[in-house]
Amino acid sequence: MPVQTIEIIDSHTAGEPTRVVLGGFPSLNGTSVAELLSDFRSNHDQLRTGILCEPRGFPAMVGALLCEPDKPDSEAGIVFFNNGGYLGMCGHGTIGVVKTLEYLGRLNSKQVKLDTVAGTVTARINDDGSVSVQNVESYRHRKDVEVEVAGEGSFRGDVAWGGNWFFLVRDYTGPIGMGHLKGLTRISGLILQALDAQGVTGADGTVIDHVELFSDSDMADSKNFVLCPGGEYDRSPCGTGTSAKLACLAADGVLPEGASWTQESVTGSVFEASYTNSGIGVVPTITGSAYITAESKLVFADDDPFVYGIR
Repeated sequence: MPVQTIEIIDSHTAGEPTRVVLGGFPSLNGTSVAELLSDFRSNHDQLRTGILCEPRGFPAMVGALLCEPDKPDSEAGIVFFNNGGYLGMCGHGTIGVVKTLEYLGRLNSKQVKLDTVAGTVTARINDDGSVSVQNVESYRHRKDVEVEVAGEGSFRGDVAWGGNWFFLVRDYTGPIGMGHLKGLTRISGLILQALDAQGVTGADGTVIDHVELFSDSDMADSKNFVLCPGGEYDRSPCGTGTSAKLACLAADGVLPEGASWTQESVTGSVFEASYTNSGIGVVPTITGSAYITAESKLVFADDDPFVYGIR
């Protein structure tokens, strides 16, 4: 029976998993990361679910396909994908990719450039083993947007870009913690549906596919819950979500340039962040730690009824 194998390395960044695809993936057509993503989506999307979804993976897993970079001085390009589709950028995933490349001995320097669909990011491995990622330029698109959620009332929030589009809820007052995951997922999903139904979008009508709730934290400046595309919550504090948060803090004059911000996730893990000012917003730097968890080959047999995952 025909069998295909795909080489992968798994890691987690602050609790959120990343599965880096190293080899065995079909050749993609395109001359940029964006074109390669388009070919992946159009012609090989069944491998996205086969790689990430059960029985080989689980819904929270994020994939990172290494590919040729857009720029000659970049180490690699990355196509990020998850159970719901494709991502422009992924902060925790970038940290996971850097630690994977270090594990493989593929880095000639502690600093590396990587090309994503959202743009080029620069990552640095710190002396303590953590990774700092200078993300793409992030900015607030709209402030204090009100959305009506059936049966739940209205919520106000900011629409911001951090490499993905976020709705950052300003007036959520409920608890954020692992004991409240069902309720947090429910209300975030309802807000996401309401944004779509009421025509609240990012720039140029782009769909908002992340919702971020906040509460006070005993160990950081803020605690969050992030609902990602596909309906799973981020186990990490979310690198692109923290970038969007920094853009809003900067726009409100709450956090000065260069000052440190600590963002705690619903699981209790923490990212450290800061920013420099830019043309339309800020350039965030997100710092976190990743750990290799597995090195293996995924086997795809033609007669497997779930060869491309349970969807």
